[in-house]
Amino acid sequence: MRKTKYIVLILFTTFLMGIAFPLGKIGIRYAPPFFLMGIRFVIAGVLLALLVRRKQRPRGARQWLQAAAIGVFQSAGVMGCAYYSMRWITSGESSIITCSNPLIVIVLTRLLGGAAYSGRQWAGAVIGFLGVAVAFGFHLGLQPGTFIGLAGAFCFAAATLLIKRWGAVFDMSVLAAYQMLAGGLALLLLSALTEHPHFTVNAVSVTVLLCLVVMCSIVQFTVWFSLLRSGDPSKTSAFLFLVPLFGVLSGWLLLGEQVNQFVGWGGLLVCAGIFLVNWEGNRKAHKPAAREIAFK
Repeated sequence: MRKTKYIVLILFTTFLMGIAFPLGKIGIRYAPPFFLMGIRFVIAGVLLALLVRRKQRPRGARQWLQAAAIGVFQSAGVMGCAYYSMRWITSGESSIITCSNPLIVIVLTRLLGGAAYSGRQWAGAVIGFLGVAVAFGFHLGLQPGTFIGLAGAFCFAAATLLIKRWGAVFDMSVLAAYQMLAGGLALLLLSALTEHPHFTVNAVSVTVLLCLVVMCSIVQFTVWFSLLRSGDPSKTSAFLFLVPLFGVLSGWLLLGEQVNQFVGWGGLLVCAGIFLVNWEGNRKAHKPAAREIAFK
């Protein structure tokens, strides 16, 4: 994939991830979090499955289980934890914790696969996460939502690595469809066990749900999975540090949330972290990438 196209798609998909936080904050006014996410992913999964029905579906029980496992981590785990954590912490804090995923990916690929990363790349991951924390003024506290959000970050990291490991045998749009459907069904089951499912129908709630289904699910997951399969997952995941920044800006536009001077300084650190993580890999061409995915 050409570098310009890669950057444009990264910015586009991280913007969609970021705007999903304030949209979700609006949405949970009209439905409990697990139920809202469940109907979001079931509708998105069904629609996308219909759109890609002529493409090759998963073959055999093993591939169906792989798609379902990715869905449990990616759709149910990540978004379920992110939205449930907002009962104790803000949407900004939730996005900070969720997007610590790139550092977790680097740690897991090092421990599980013996991937070699330079000090520059490690520093870039830490600086990127520090930049996100600065952008939100270090307002993180140890509450139940903090640990729930951290569980979501680990789910995000696990899904990233599973997509890189298993994704080659799937059409990415097909995988996006069935993993959303699996994750959505898991969330609906969880909602039935822990919530009182309801959805208040009005112009705002329906508009929010449609945006979450079409743009923040079907489009976003399809693009994101394609980027993960075509590149190094740790480098691609590094750009997730942009998600909270897009979340802050869209929260300011949609919800009138205050944006302070820390966002600018945090943004500079985020850009520096992304540059450091990616710069080393570009200089060493394909050799490190081969080692990084050796855990297959």
